[in-house]
Amino acid sequence: MNGQKGNCLLLTAAAVGEMLSLSKRQIFRLNSSGKIPAPIRIGASPRWRENEIVEWLQAGAPDRKTWNSIFGGN
Repeated sequence: MNGQKGNCLLLTAAAVGEMLSLSKRQIFRLNSSGKIPAPIRIGASPRWRENEIVEWLQAGAPDRKTWNSIFGGN
């Protein structure tokens, strides 16, 4: 990751789903199974950093454990 966490767009599950051509429900399934980067929480609402999702895709969409170990995610 490039380390920039300020000034990034926070995406809903629906918006991440649009980026990946998946449903909102499938995004929640992928999150539960640790297949996408961990979201941050705003209250009870999960949000994903747009720049992290883009970098994750460029890295070949590794599972969360691999993503965190290589790129120092959440």
